[in-house]
Amino acid sequence: MLKMFQVIPSLRLWRGGPQRRFCLSHAPLNRQHFEHVHMRVGDRAELSRTFTQQDVAAFSELTGDVNPLHLDEDFAKHTKFGKTIVHGVLINGLISALLGTKMPGPGCVFLSQEISFPAPLYIGEVVLASAEVKKLKRFIAFIAVSCSVIESKKTVMEGWVKVTVPEAPKS
Repeated sequence: MLKMFQVIPSLRLWRGGPQRRFCLSHAPLNRQHFEHVHMRVGDRAELSRTFTQQDVAAFSELTGDVNPLHLDEDFAKHTKFGKTIVHGVLINGLISALLGTKMPGPGCVFLSQEISFPAPLYIGEVVLASAEVKKLKRFIAFIAVSCSVIESKKTVMEGWVKVTVPEAPKS
């Protein structure tokens, strides 16, 4: 008896860089058992966070980005910022958390992004990450994103992301 295998592509990072891999599954998945998460233009979600010096130090250790602008108060006070600032990519991580946990939710995948950082985020400031669906095209969502300091209302990150709308099992 011949068994049918479904080939499921996945992207994994290996030491040598990204490689396309294929997983074989014994039980073929039937697309009738899945539906896409329901989203509408205008849907919004938010998430807030305060980054600590420990958060910034942990991020620096994980990534190797040991720029003293983020870690050394003495260095930072002689820059235009006057004190240490949070890494921009760490701020952007809030958007990833927001999209991956709230909207569209688990299973969404970042396809592309265009972001800017108009102002610094200082350690200890409470930042609000916001996302709003602006356009839907088949199973792709175009989402406006921003991060703003709650107290001062200054925008520290803004831009657009394009994500896949995840599939969820039918109930």
